Formats: sequence, structure tokens, C-alpha cells
Amino acid sequence: MTFADLGLSPDLLKAVEEAGYTEPTAIQREAIPPVLMMKDIIGIAQTGTGKTASFVLPMIDIMAHGRRRAMMPRSLILEPTRELAAQVAENFEKYGKNHDLKMALLIGGVQMGDQVKALNEGVDVLIATPGRLMDLFERGKILLNGCELLVIDEADRMLDMGFIPDIEFICDKLPETRQTMLFSATMPPPIEKLAKKFLNNPKRIEVSRAASTNKDITAFKVPVKTRQKRETLRWLLDHDHVETAIIFANRKTTVRELNKSLQSHGYASAEIHGDMDQSSRLKELARFKAGEVNILVASDVAARGLDIKGVSHVFNFDTPWHPDDYVHRIGRTGRAGAKGRAFTFVAEDDAEAIANVEKLTGSEVPVFGKKDVRVELKEPSQDNRDEAADQDERKEEPRAHSDRGARKSREERAPRSVKPKREDKPERQPRRERQFDDEPTAPGEWNGPMPGFLDVSALS
Repeated sequence: MTFADLGLSPDLLKAVEEAGYTEPTAIQREAIPPVLMMKDIIGIAQTGTGKTASFVLPMIDIMAHGRRRAMMPRSLILEPTRELAAQVAENFEKYGKNHDLKMALLIGGVQMGDQVKALNEGVDVLIATPGRLMDLFERGKILLNGCELLVIDEADRMLDMGFIPDIEFICDKLPETRQTMLFSATMPPPIEKLAKKFLNNPKRIEVSRAASTNKDITAFKVPVKTRQKRETLRWLLDHDHVETAIIFANRKTTVRELNKSLQSHGYASAEIHGDMDQSSRLKELARFKAGEVNILVASDVAARGLDIKGVSHVFNFDTPWHPDDYVHRIGRTGRAGAKGRAFTFVAEDDAEAIANVEKLTGSEVPVFGKKDVRVELKEPSQDNRDEAADQDERKEEPRAHSDRGARKSREERAPRSVKPKREDKPERQPRRERQFDDEPTAPGEWNGPMPGFLDVSALS
């Protein structure tokens, strides 16, 4: 099956072909036709399966017909993070270049003025994070009663970030007669409840079992002590044929410290976390995509929606606290049919966390062993053993020298009964006479050394 078989317009097919795609993925084959038929959709698909294009492509054809109005977006896409929102915006620019569509991106961390200006000119597609959208709505800068189509993307992540009340508020302000699509990698009960409340007889599409991991990803867990994590990470970076890698940590402080450590050991690395402003985060992502650095240390703010080609490895420096995050983290590699490897460091405190991950995915993560090493592990040769023995001998030599030195010094000190004559030493003056030649100081006056800066006069 090709994209032409899905019912997309010739202009859109041309843009898809120019982007280098010829065959749709499973989620695209299942979702695009019913979306074009204006049906509500529940899409359950893991990251890296082409989920974003499964709603972006049909939306472009649907929005191609109609008239935009000031402050009243015709369609709305809700994303949990700024990075994911920006990623979806890039997809619209790439696939919609042959269509006369206006798009606006509403995200925090940037000036509101340009966003308000774009809304006043009218937009066909509005891509927003819930926080910024709520802010503009409360200021009266946007009206939602003209929205014909709603997409709730990464719904389970919305739940984790506490956005469900905001989404319910936004949905209540939208017209009742609309098309709604909900996409999620997992379907916990609160998301099922949300879908039942706001979707009308939806078509449920599940291209892989919920919370399953990509078959193109080879995953391992690495039992390690907390203090040995950095050393183990460097060994894997050097010996596992790493081309590009994303390293995830649970805390922002760990992200910063780990990035500094890697840079001090000569690795080309960058960092991205929630404490950085939006421009800095986008700049670091651009450097990683351009190949200026090949290692990106990230918190979970970057775990979803980053469609970066060619990521060969993912390292979970910390076992994720939420098992759902494991699926999304390792989903940064093995994308679009490429192969990838994922390593999760498991310290003693992580036993419960990794157990929850294995319970969610329904399979045990194998332990990384000698058979999984990509380089040849050589046994120490005779020459190496001789060299090691020589090093041990050299370590012992200073000890022997010190013993001889101690004996010699004891021999030299032996005739302690023979004492030098007092006449041989210069006669020492009384200490008080040598230090104090002046007259005694009057009570209350300074009798210590004079600081040098007091010699400088303000009048000179």
C-alpha cells in the first residue's frame, strides 16, 4: 500500500514524496482514511511509529477547504510539551507547503505578542500547550467556538503532567459538533474516561499492544552501583558502537552534572531540561540534530515527541520513576524501521522501578552480559601480566628504599651521646631584646606590625 491508496490529495502526495516517504506505517494506514471521513479516532501507538503524520496529513486536506477568521482557529492540536508542539509544527510546514494554510504555535517561554498577532490575522491550525492556551483564553485573546477539529496528542503524558482538568475545560468551550482525535502510547483508566466523555462513537485503532516496546529496539538492563554509573556509561559509549545517543536522567541537577562530567572527559555532549528557556532548549536540539554534538543528556521533558533521525542508543542513567516513561524514553531510538539499543542502569534502589517497567511491558528486560558486548573482550596476555607484575615490583621499590633510608637514618642518629659544643653555635640573644628594641608602648596604642596600606596617604 502507498500513500496514494489512502485518499490524500495530489499536492499532499507530492510533499510526502519530496520528504522521502513512500510507504505508510501501520498507524497511518489505519488512521488516515477514517480521519478523512470525519470520524472520531482513538489511536494507541508507541512512539516512533509515524503517529504524528497519521493526523497531520489528513488535517491538511480537511483544512484546505474553508475560511479562517480572526481569533477563531479552525482546528486545535494540544501537546504536552513545547518540544512536541514545535515538532508537530515542523511537520505541518513540511507537508503543507503546497497548501495555503496558516498555522500558529502557542507555547510558553516565548513572547506572547507575536502569538496574539497571528491569532488576530486568523489561523487554520493552532498547535498549543494547555498552559499558554488557557492563559490567552482567560485574557480574551482567543475564541474556541469556531474550532471544527480537535487533536489531543500524548494523552497519557498530559495525565502525568496534570493537564487533564485543563483539557476538560478546553473541551467544554469547543463546539459540540466537531471531530475529535485522541492519541496515546498507553491507555490508563483516566484517559479511557476522558475519551468516553468527549469522543463520539470513536474508531479505536491499536497498532501494537498498549505499553509494548518497539521490536527494532534491543533493550538491556545493567545492574550497577550508583557510584559506578558514570564509569559504566563511559565504557558503553566507547565500546558499543555509539553513533548518536540520548541519555535520560530523572533529575535536572543530574542532567547538568552528567553533561559537565562527559564534557570533561572529552565527549561532545549537550543538555536539555526544564530549567532552560525555550530558545536555549531549541538551540541545543538544533546542535544535536545538526551533528555538532552526538550525545544529548536530557530530563523527561525531552522524552516524548522528539523525532530525531539516526539515534543509535538510548541510556537510562536512572531507571524512570514512572514505568510509562520507559516506553517513551527508549522510543527515541529504533524509529522508522531503524535498529537501536537501549540500556537502563539499575542501582539497588531501582529494584521496584524496574519491576514496574517489566510489569507494564509484560516482558523481562534482559541483563547485559558478555555475549551482548560488541567488542572483543581479550584475556590478559602473558606480556600484560608481566607488565602488571613489573608495576607491582615498582610499587614495592619505594617501600624498600624507605626501609633502607629508615635504617640509615637510625644509624646516623646512633651516636646521640656525642653532643656538639655550645661554643660552636653563635650566641643567641634573648628573644624579647631582639624583637622589641623600642620603648614600651603606652596603654591603648597599637603595638603590632604596621599594615602596608596605612602608609598610603589620601592627600598624596
